[in-house]
Amino acid sequence: MSRERLLKVLVSPLMTEKTYSLGSDKVAQVAFKVLRCANKLEIKKAVELMFDVKVDRVCTLNVKGKSRRFGRSIGRTQDWKKAYVRLQEGSKIDFGTGEA
Repeated sequence: MSRERLLKVLVSPLMTEKTYSLGSDKVAQVAFKVLRCANKLEIKKAVELMFDVKVDRVCTLNVKGKSRRFGRSIGRTQDWKKAYVRLQEGSKIDFGTGEA
């Protein structure tokens, strides 16, 4: 795995109410939107490289796109992949949410 590939694996962090509650002090877990072709090992290496933390476990799931109407025509949003990354004890990622 090249460094350039690992830097492209993470598309964006997911900041929703559900993912915000996952980052409690007991279990440090973060969710990311990742490339659809990325595997768990690539996601783990990418998080460790970009945020300088130790990853305990990675769980992934494929999110199917939804049907949408655009005027008279019917379209579809893209499918995407979500990754839940559990960090080892003592590791934390702060996205500037205002927490101390």
